[in-house]
Amino acid sequence: MLSSELNKIISKIEELRRELESLNNRDLADPEVLAASRVLDAALNEYYRLLKSKEEAEGSE
Repeated sequence: MLSSELNKIISKIEELRRELESLNNRDLADPEVLAASRVLDAALNEYYRLLKSKEEAEGSE
């Protein structure tokens, strides 16, 4: 189950990264760039949380 969640968040991160890259012609302080960056940061944080949970679950086996 955790592996499928990791795969989903990885796909989401790749999608969000592409979206942020598509904004590369805008100023870094542009509200749309900042919003996209925050969403990507949240997805990365979720990925690391899931990864840590997986490592802890594997360590307790």
